Amino acid sequence: MLYKRVRLGIALIVTPIVLALLALDWSSIPRLIYATVDPLVPEGILALLIIIATFISSWFSYLYKETKEVMILSEGLSSLTKRPKFTLSFLPAIIGLIPVPGGALLSAPIVDSESQNLGLSSDKRAFINLWFRHIIFPIYPLSQSLIVTAALTRIPLLTIILLQMPVIAVMIVVGYLIGLRESSSENKKPGIFRKVSKWTLFLSFLPILIAIFLAVILGAINHILFQQGLNIVIASFIGLMTLAVTSRSSFKIFIKPLSNLWIYDVVFATYGAFLLQNVIKNINIVDLLKPMILNGVLGEVLLLTIIPVCLGFLMGSPIGAVAITAPILSSFSVFSPKSAALLYASVYLGYIIAPTHLCFVFTVDYFKSPITKVYRYIIPSFIVTYSAALLLYSPFLRILT
Repeated sequence: MLYKRVRLGIALIVTPIVLALLALDWSSIPRLIYATVDPLVPEGILALLIIIATFISSWFSYLYKETKEVMILSEGLSSLTKRPKFTLSFLPAIIGLIPVPGGALLSAPIVDSESQNLGLSSDKRAFINLWFRHIIFPIYPLSQSLIVTAALTRIPLLTIILLQMPVIAVMIVVGYLIGLRESSSENKKPGIFRKVSKWTLFLSFLPILIAIFLAVILGAINHILFQQGLNIVIASFIGLMTLAVTSRSSFKIFIKPLSNLWIYDVVFATYGAFLLQNVIKNINIVDLLKPMILNGVLGEVLLLTIIPVCLGFLMGSPIGAVAITAPILSSFSVFSPKSAALLYASVYLGYIIAPTHLCFVFTVDYFKSPITKVYRYIIPSFIVTYSAALLLYSPFLRILT
């Protein structure tokens, strides 16, 4: 459906329902639909909080566009760095510190504006926004998927982060070579960018800085609701309010993004992603794989590479894929630091290229670029980066000790 440009919300809700009809007892489907957002269970609370956070983040993103603050931010950063390519690669990564599904929407308007000076196609703009947005997460200590990986593999979080550093370096180089190297001259055309004072630039960037700061600080609080995403809800909301104040928005401008049906489509798409994860869990993939492991059909290397990549790709969720794979492996042996790092890299890279990955589909939708054309850049980047990860870990790795 995504290939046919069906609305995101429709595609990501219909898909898990059809899958459930094919693989599960039909009578259990209504229960699954409700259980996905059941406020009485931790998983439901997480889904509800992330859905709310995504809604506010989308509103936040579109208010940046409506108030023209995104243009000020783009012009200011471009004037400050004098290098649009640096801005295009650096800013999405910084905004990536707001770990909310669909968060690529925050950097998309800036990438769109800045890339016009380099003559980049909409396909490359989508690739740059998606790829550089996700460079920060493998070394971000508050990343939920990274925290879950460390907990399930019982490998210290800092150890996994340090082992991911070379992979991040490869991602940066690959992103530049594929997305930016062949762009037109970086010399700015006269008249395109107006001069922006540092104070004006600071005020434009302040809402994002506050949102990032609050997300990090509140995320460090040892409370279950903050660990489930309440920190992102609060951070996004305060960032939204700050933007309204710094941009001096009228009430009409402030609520104008709410008239855009696309925002509500984002909400349905986010719910659909959680519903898909819930349906896949209930299909009992774990029970299907265990006999094959015991019979030697599936080896440890395969379980650390191909299967995590496929699960990350199919589920569009690194947490879900790790949650399925890690318990299977840990029931048979003990993780080593490099095997834990390889597991995370496999899941994460599979997740980045997933057509159900919210940042991917939102980015493609924002830039009005066919998903197949963006894959022309995403797939080679994935192959090179994942090959580097295998080369980094495998020669020195007895997969499980």
